[in-house]
Amino acid sequence: MMCGGTSEAKPADAEIQAIINEVKAAVEEKVGKKLETYSPVSYKTQVVAGTNYFVKVNVGDEHLHLRIFAPLPHTGNPKELTDLQKGKTAEDELSYF
Repeated sequence: MMCGGTSEAKPADAEIQAIINEVKAAVEEKVGKKLETYSPVSYKTQVVAGTNYFVKVNVGDEHLHLRIFAPLPHTGNPKELTDLQKGKTAEDELSYF
């Protein structure tokens, strides 16, 4: 991984599910509906002054790409949804946005 670049895509796990659960209300607000299906597929990370998580999420009829910022632990700040891309498919590559 190059400094400041994103990691390779990895399969989502329980830790990533917990991270996306923390921002689910913000995601639902941004897409304007309740999400019955909300399952992470894969993710990439980028180390900054904290960590950016780029997560592909299956929401049933489409996939969303989420960018979530996790601040450094000592700050005590919560994770934050910083951007979202709608209308993605299972085949769309997860990339920086």
